[in-house]
Formats: sequence, structure tokens, C-alpha cells
Amino acid sequence: MKGFDSLARFILVAAFAGTVLTLSPASYAAAGPSAGIASAQPVDDSSTTSEAAARLNKKQLQNVKVTVNNGVATLTGSVDLYEYKSDAQKRVLHAKGITAVRNEIRVTGQNVSDQDLKAKLSEELAYDPNAYGRTFDAITLNVVDGVVTLGGHSHNYVDRDSALSIVSTTPGVKDVVDDIEVDPVSPMDDRIRVEVARAVYGFPSLNKYAINPVKPIRIAVQNGNVELYGVVDSEADKDAANIRANSVPGVFSVKNYLQVAGQPTETPKQ
Repeated sequence: MKGFDSLARFILVAAFAGTVLTLSPASYAAAGPSAGIASAQPVDDSSTTSEAAARLNKKQLQNVKVTVNNGVATLTGSVDLYEYKSDAQKRVLHAKGITAVRNEIRVTGQNVSDQDLKAKLSEELAYDPNAYGRTFDAITLNVVDGVVTLGGHSHNYVDRDSALSIVSTTPGVKDVVDDIEVDPVSPMDDRIRVEVARAVYGFPSLNKYAINPVKPIRIAVQNGNVELYGVVDSEADKDAANIRANSVPGVFSVKNYLQVAGQPTETPKQ
């Protein structure tokens, strides 16, 4: 009998323990925060709006307003330059609690025709004093209704940022689209850039282009693949540049996008 009583007590204890183990998760779930599980805190949009608005306390941003909904800031109003529109977005994005910015600011400053704006920007970009390697940049420019699109290639981020800065601070620019491709960093490509420039500009019939300080023949290199951009006087010069670039050791391919003056402009095929 003693053996039977002991076995019965063992079964009862085991059953009780199993019941406790089975109920434990539910008990913790019911306990909620008191059991160490944090509850979601509501977003304080009013506080976030105040901080974001304080960051816009600049004279050039006096007509800009900000509203915040669940951490997303919406900017409205107007500014004189695109530079100010971009600056407002950067300022608000750094405000505590802001997760994204919807920029609906209008640029209402000076109005300039697309043709005049493109001509002005083309000259400023060509003579950019901050772009030391402009020969190795092939940045394209397009203007439609005041919206400026920059594309093509830049051989480093310094030159790309300098080009974007010029466009952003120019009166008449309503918006900027950055499609510039920054070429990959590569010692091999750096060598090829220099050697292609020497081969092209050092050739007798092409030497005349070296006189121009903005170098109308631009050289872009990506992983040993060379692309030529710019404007030359004749088909013979275009062909000569192509042959000279192909003669450089380490060059895998050459895409010749040089335009001949007076001929219809061709859009490079990517």
C-alpha cells in the first residue's frame, strides 16, 4: 500500500506541475507590461512639428511651413532658389522623430527660359573652378520647364557635388534631378584616364582641342571601358580620337559618343 500511495502522490505532483507549465505563457501574456513587455507609445506629432519648425527659422525659409503626421513631415510654401528648397528638407530630416520628408515647396524666384537657363548652366559647368578633373567628367544637361536633369558620368563625388551645387544656386532652376553616375574607384582606371588623354590630346590633328581650357573631348572610364564625349570639328577628328583611345594598353572597349559640330545631336545609347 505504501508503494501504491507513493506512486499516486507522484502522479498528482506531476499532473500539477504540467498544469502550471501549460498555463505559464498565458499568465505572462495576461500580465502585459507588468511582466516586462513594453507597450507601444503614441507618436507625439505636435512636439516633432515644433522641433522641425524651429529648424526652419531662417530668413530664406520664412514662407515655408511644416506639418507632421506619424513622423512624416510635409513641407509647403515657397522659396526663391532651389538651394533653399533642398536645404529645408535636409534641416527637417534631422529633427528628432522625423522619419521621412515630403517636399512640396515651390520655387517661385526668377523665371528664365529653358534655352537661356541651359546656355548659362552649360557655361558655368564647363568652367567650374572646383572640378579639377573636368576632362574626365562627361556630365550631360537637360532643362524642361525649369527642371534641370544632370546625367552622364563624373569620375568622383567631388566633381558631381560641385555640379549639383552650381545648378542648385542658379536663379531660374525650379527642380533638380540627379542622374549622374559616379565612376568606380580604380587605380587601373585612373591610369587609363591619363593615358587616353595623352594619346588623344597628344595626336597632331587633335592637339588643337587641348588649347581650349574646358577640353571639348571628355573621357569617362569604368572598369577599363572608355567612353568619349564632347564636340569635334569633323568626322576625321572623331575617328582619330576613337583610334587613339583604342591604342592604350588595358582598354577593353571604346564607345565613341563624340558629336560633330553642325550635325544633329545623337543621344548616347546605354
